[in-house]
Amino acid sequence: MTKAVFLDRDGVLNRKAPEGHYVTRWEEIDLLPGAREAVYLLNHAGFLVVVVTNQRCVARGLLTSGELEAIHARLLHEFETSGARLEAVYYCPHDKQPPCSCRKPQPGMLLQAAQTYDVDLSVSWMVGDSDSDVEAGRTAGCHTARVIDDDRLAATVADLVAPSLLGAAYQILRAEEAVPAARVH
Repeated sequence: MTKAVFLDRDGVLNRKAPEGHYVTRWEEIDLLPGAREAVYLLNHAGFLVVVVTNQRCVARGLLTSGELEAIHARLLHEFETSGARLEAVYYCPHDKQPPCSCRKPQPGMLLQAAQTYDVDLSVSWMVGDSDSDVEAGRTAGCHTARVIDDDRLAATVADLVAPSLLGAAYQILRAEEAVPAARVH
């Protein structure tokens, strides 16, 4: 089985749009400092890296699924050209109501990716910038990391907190070094 790091998109890989707005064009993707390096480090530590993102902008008619998939194809290409590999992007196109099994905090996207790529969720991580990301990871059985990009300390049930994806990647790699002996049965 494979170990994976699941990443939220907005606020983890790229700058989040202002409240109430959505990233609807490639030109609005502003990759965060260290994002490529973080994915590269995780790849070289043996992690499959998969993006799992809520994109209700599709349900709201702000862009089509095809337009969103084109943005994601470009995202995959941008990372690959820098030597970092995002294996896939899973997205939930639904609005908050009616509830679905894929919209985080539900674990549907993680479970689907785990089945497709034969991922062992118990040795995998979910990295996000919201409580719903952390809850999805915990529900799926993953370790969790919360990215908090400012100085405020957030109350979170995440296993670790970092100021960026790169900071989270370093902490995940340190945790991985300390854990293998404890996981031998």
